Amino acid sequence: MRFRRRSGILLHPTSLPGGHGIGDFGQQAYRFVDFLAEAGHKLWQVLPLNPTGYGDSPFQCFSSIAGNPLLISLDELADRGFLARGELHDACTFPSEQVDFGAAVRFKIAQLRKSAETFFDDNLADRSEFDHFCQGNAGWLDDFALFMALKDAHGGVTWTKWPPEVSRREPGALKTETARLAHEIAIIKFLQFAFFQQWQQLRAYAQAHGVQIIGDIPIYVAHDSADVWANRQFFALDEQGNPTKVAGVPPDYFSATGQLWGNPLYDWEVLESTGYRWWVERFRAALRLYDHVRIDHFRGFEAYWEVAASDQTAEHGRWQKGPGARLFSAIEAELGDLPIIAENLGVITPEVEQMRRQFGFPGMAILQFAFGNDPQGPSFRPHNYERNLVAYTGTHDNDTVVGWWNNQGGGDSIRTREDVVKEHAFARQYLGFTDQPINWVLIRSVLASLADTAVIPLQDVLGLGSEARMNLPGTASGNWRWRARPDALTGDLAERLRLLNQSYDR
Repeated sequence: MRFRRRSGILLHPTSLPGGHGIGDFGQQAYRFVDFLAEAGHKLWQVLPLNPTGYGDSPFQCFSSIAGNPLLISLDELADRGFLARGELHDACTFPSEQVDFGAAVRFKIAQLRKSAETFFDDNLADRSEFDHFCQGNAGWLDDFALFMALKDAHGGVTWTKWPPEVSRREPGALKTETARLAHEIAIIKFLQFAFFQQWQQLRAYAQAHGVQIIGDIPIYVAHDSADVWANRQFFALDEQGNPTKVAGVPPDYFSATGQLWGNPLYDWEVLESTGYRWWVERFRAALRLYDHVRIDHFRGFEAYWEVAASDQTAEHGRWQKGPGARLFSAIEAELGDLPIIAENLGVITPEVEQMRRQFGFPGMAILQFAFGNDPQGPSFRPHNYERNLVAYTGTHDNDTVVGWWNNQGGGDSIRTREDVVKEHAFARQYLGFTDQPINWVLIRSVLASLADTAVIPLQDVLGLGSEARMNLPGTASGNWRWRARPDALTGDLAERLRLLNQSYDR
């Protein structure tokens, strides 16, 4: 699917300003849409909006379809009478430039539960919308709500450590647990109702202002998730439900031992025998939330790196063939042309690119990687861009442009000091600049490029350093915490971006 020429900003909603410890779908989200429209941007790219678990990563979630209740606006719930606004104003203060997940979770979950209790205690409340939501989403919602209620009832341990009859989903056990946990299940369903209601209102506002949403679909799901517990037959698991084979990527320029992700791999033969129904429904759900979706690790659909679950690194894995075009043909047969952006970074073979081109999915180019030793570097230089491409200054996995430029190499960096000197010299020569702010040099380059779509992380627009980095791959803590300051989105900044977008026909 070809996109018209346009641009956007990458900002996960948790990074929005706000008074309750973490960004959400409240007024600051609407203000951000206003800023995008004023700046001439037509896209807002977000990371997965699903409920996060250990490590707070939006790429390791308890469900691939459910929403993260931490993104629900408490102010909006107060406007509807489900919370006392005075209690929100009396809340403890939170850091303004970082998410303290522990404090935010404790405060928001307590308030969210109060709102649910108020909803169910109000005998005059109109339940028709809620009932309609539950009925229309029963295919995933019933399993998710029971999974989360069971997880809470068992102290948060992974589902393989629950009583065997429950982990194996024996019908009698599920019926008993559903009745026993009925109140908790109702609360979980209400929070999903509130999440999707608020998100669709925000998305409608964005559409009315000419802004579309790019969402994100990770190829793999977390083992400790409702997806795996409710669909064991689709994953490579042993009789106890533990993974036998896990996902990763092989050794490369960035890692001598590869990356061991640990997600359970799919049993593609079983999935194919169902017409890939689980994947069809996953895409159907995503396209109800987003206008476009980026597929993380697109190459894994053509061939994936299989690692024994007992291995400590990914270096001894092996390539296995994935479903390839058969999967996307099955999805398109039901859903039509797919507005997909293929994350085609890493070990990309001609077969991967042939599959991407067969369906017309745009790939990605990361300008930060264009000037150093990255094997894909030449393809990331703007003179090699094609039109059907999404060009980024960087992504959530990169350092900010300013942080990357100021990093002197050595130490824990994969770049030596000599690498950095050469990289800077080539970047200056290629981009033709001397002392201009490096973030604006790269922003101008991607906006001016041939690529139909250009996306810039908000941290790069703001010229922030490594302190604003969203994620450092391979680390388990300290990520996903950055938040924008309330005064960051100024009229002058919007005007500067608007003129650039206008100059380059975006």
